[in-house]
Amino acid sequence: MSQLATLDPDFARRVETAFARQPFMRTIGASLVCVRAGEVEIALRQSDALHQHHGFVHAAALTAIVDSACGFAAQTLMPPDREVLTVEFKANFLAPARTPSFLARGRVKRPGQQIFVVEGEVFGVAADGARKPVVAMLATMMGVAL
Repeated sequence: MSQLATLDPDFARRVETAFARQPFMRTIGASLVCVRAGEVEIALRQSDALHQHHGFVHAAALTAIVDSACGFAAQTLMPPDREVLTVEFKANFLAPARTPSFLARGRVKRPGQQIFVVEGEVFGVAADGARKPVVAMLATMMGVAL
C-alpha cells in the first residue's frame, strides 16, 4: 500500500473535508477519529434517537458509520482527482449494540486501479474502554471522477 499512499500526500485533509460535508454523519452524531493511509476510524455515541424497537442502536446507524469508514479508507489511497462510491457491502451483526459508544474502522484489504476491497468492523466501547465486536463488514468501493 505504501506506493499507492503516495498518490496524494494531502489525503488526510481531503478525507476530513469530505467527512465534514456529510450532513448525515452530523445528524447521527458521528465524528472522524483517525485517518491513516488505508485506514479510517469513525466514532458514534449512544443516543436514544438511534435506537430500534428493542432499545439497541439501529443497524442502519452502525452500517452508516462503517460504510463511511470503509469508503474513506479507500479514498486515502486514491489520487486527488478520484472520489469513492460504495459498490456493495455485506454486514454481519455479531452482538446487540448497547454500549455507550461505538468505533467503526475501515481498512483496505486490496487496493486496485478502480476497485478496492475493504474490511470494516464496529466495536462497542464500554464505559471502561473495553471493546466488543458488534459488526463485521466486507465492502467493495469504486474510484470515480466526480
